Amino acid sequence: MSTANAQQGSVLSGTLWMLGLAILLFWIPVVGPLIAGFVGGRKSGGVGSAIISSIIPAALASGLFLLVGAAFGVPIIGAIVGAGFFIVILVELVPMTLAAIVGGATA
Repeated sequence: MSTANAQQGSVLSGTLWMLGLAILLFWIPVVGPLIAGFVGGRKSGGVGSAIISSIIPAALASGLFLLVGAAFGVPIIGAIVGAGFFIVILVELVPMTLAAIVGGATA
């Protein structure tokens, strides 16, 4: 197995690393998403894959909050909760995506 094949990453790998680290480091406002983005970007293997890998967890999390909020029988409140969490996730997405670009470029 050559070193070129060993260093190739994937979008799924980057997404899982970013999602896991973002969940573990959510309590650190800016540094947590930066760490998650950098590590996930390196695991993705490239800049394009890193950008995609950083957007997927944000979309999944906001969709999950929307579905959970709507599942309790109050779809309007579910939509408001989902939109609120989307804004919070979007604020954390910016540093994560920037760090993912740097991590993907250094992969």
